[in-house]
Amino acid sequence: MKKLYVGNLPWSVSDDELRDVFAAVGEVRSARVITDRETGRSRGFGFVEMEAADADRAMEELNGQDMNGRPLRVNEAQERGRR
Repeated sequence: MKKLYVGNLPWSVSDDELRDVFAAVGEVRSARVITDRETGRSRGFGFVEMEAADADRAMEELNGQDMNGRPLRVNEAQERGRR
């Protein structure tokens, strides 16, 4: 299982729309657009979990792909350090 970071998302994208884009490449375990805690608006990025082979294919095929006029940035998510 790999977790992918998806950046440069259009502000209007929902979790379901994000899932649909990645489902075209392989089976999606989870897809989540990150929102601001106070306003509830999208922060312009999200995370998708897929099996390793599907995730590698998604990075290759979807990185740079246009979504509503914005080129997606797709790469393997890095664990965040402690704050």
